[in-house]
Amino acid sequence: MHLRNRLAYLGARFVSRLPNKVQVRLSGSPPILIDGQLLDPQVQFLICMRLKMGIRGWLEPTVERGRARYRREALDFRGPMTKVSEVHDFAIGDLRARHYAPFPASAPLTLYLHGGGFALCDLESHDEICRILCRHGGMHVIAIEYRLAPEHPFPAALDDTMTALNWTQDHASELGANPNRVGIGGDSAGGNLATVAARIAPRKPRAQLLIYPAVDATQLRRSHELFGSGFLLTNADREKFEQCYGADPNNPCASPLVAMDLAQGPPALVITAGFDILRDEGEAYAEKLRAAGVAVGAKRYASLPHGFMHLTGIVPAAQKATIEIARLWRSVLDSRNTANRRLLRPL
Repeated sequence: MHLRNRLAYLGARFVSRLPNKVQVRLSGSPPILIDGQLLDPQVQFLICMRLKMGIRGWLEPTVERGRARYRREALDFRGPMTKVSEVHDFAIGDLRARHYAPFPASAPLTLYLHGGGFALCDLESHDEICRILCRHGGMHVIAIEYRLAPEHPFPAALDDTMTALNWTQDHASELGANPNRVGIGGDSAGGNLATVAARIAPRKPRAQLLIYPAVDATQLRRSHELFGSGFLLTNADREKFEQCYGADPNNPCASPLVAMDLAQGPPALVITAGFDILRDEGEAYAEKLRAAGVAVGAKRYASLPHGFMHLTGIVPAAQKATIEIARLWRSVLDSRNTANRRLLRPL
């Protein structure tokens, strides 16, 4: 099965070089236009290919097999490994961690939390994402393997995040980073952990990077209706992730959008994807942060789905977007008032 997957993904990379019309034709369906957004043709072909291969939910048939499949796909999708100055594995207490060093050593530092619904992913699945942030953002990156559900339900992942944030703030100088520019970020579930940590931490990070974050488990929105099936992350997937995590959806540390003290958080860069069930809650969160007086930059990548940062090796638009995110994030960390209002426009 793994060989079959590998050959299929090599084929997908070849198809990415073909004209858009050919990619759409190979997908077997007409161009997908929803809510005024046109799905990237290469993503359309990829989704069609995965369906034909019988790949369904992220936790199916078991959590263990879902983890193994996700790791394989992440490695297949990423393409050539992005070069950075140095990569070093180490430990923060019991947590596995990895340090990515940029070519100019004296630079900001980002503690990065991987996504995966609190149940999937590890250092390897998000290695290329961290490399792109490091290389194209010109920053140090610390990634950690927080404990996963269902073996370790809420609040284990958040506890590990807080431990890692405290350590990173204490040791930034030793890593060659600027201790005054330590930010926190993550994608999906990692975006949830990043924003909760940014709000409750005694020492606020410089800023928070929230990439298609899961921030509200209390209600369904229009994006859940529009993209609830067929676009990589489904409503059924999210329900299973939430069951694994085991958090009370009304707890602000599980659903940051219901928090009443958002004004205490640092400036934010919020990234959303057009074809994503989490799109509307991420954008609602950006607006609520802004209403609370937090400086917010927000950008939607309208043609891309949830998880697009894993597709940099086979979807050119995803690679371009991920590099742009790295550079936007660096501009936030560099800005004198930690929010470049001229560069970062509202959605």
